[in-house]
Amino acid sequence: MSDRTGQLRGAVAAGSRRIVDSAAFGVVVFCLIVGNAALLGVETYAGAVHDWHAPLKTAEHLFLAAFTVEILLRAAAYADRPGAFFRDPWNVFDLAVLALAFMPFARENATVLRLLRLARVVRAARFLPQLRIVIVAVGKSLPGTVSFVLVGALLLYVYAMVGWVFFSSADPEHYGSLGRAALTLFLLITLDGLGDAVRAGLEISRWTIVYFASFVLFGSFLLVNLLIGVVINSLQEARELETGRSDEVPAPRTASAGAEAELREQLAAARRALDDIEAGLARNSRP
Repeated sequence: MSDRTGQLRGAVAAGSRRIVDSAAFGVVVFCLIVGNAALLGVETYAGAVHDWHAPLKTAEHLFLAAFTVEILLRAAAYADRPGAFFRDPWNVFDLAVLALAFMPFARENATVLRLLRLARVVRAARFLPQLRIVIVAVGKSLPGTVSFVLVGALLLYVYAMVGWVFFSSADPEHYGSLGRAALTLFLLITLDGLGDAVRAGLEISRWTIVYFASFVLFGSFLLVNLLIGVVINSLQEARELETGRSDEVPAPRTASAGAEAELREQLAAARRALDDIEAGLARNSRP
């Protein structure tokens, strides 16, 4: 019984895998995602929602049914090894988005439902390798980005305190408190309004040029280039990971271990039978 179950699972997985791995399947799912995005855009127009409420609702149910069939086919492709389905982050993401759409709290809350439908649009990255690389790179750059944020916050705090000490009385609008000074300096990191800030500082003291020059050096050049380096390094790692995955060719599994053992036994028995037949023919052919 277990052997038959293993053979059935292998056959289902093989058939589903052929469908899921086909180019036509990817094109159909991608078109469904684009259509879902277009439907979300149409629903932002109050007139269209009022005049076409029933057709739009029907279209949403059809999209949900199509995505359900898709995830069932993807799960069936792993029927012979169910644990491998959850090792793919995209499968987990797709399953979570679909499952949450059936939850009562999501069906009753229009805002949550729209956010879940919007999450389906992100699934388009699964069918666009370059976009998938960028998303993976963003995820890999998070640890380095956290370090960058901590260093940037420390730099802003130190320079905001110095700015409050020296400029609070002369320019309370921009440096009257720690929060205002930090906001002013945060905008200066983008070099927006740097000329006006330097001219206002020179009216207070010539030494303010050292303050602004050092902050721009550390904030705009050093920190920003550090962030760019982190992102580029993560992008390279993501590209190598994606290339490694594409080079892997999974070995087809159409039968369970028990079925393979049974097949070997049958082949061995057939060889023994052939040997007996050859031995009998040899004896009969002797004079």
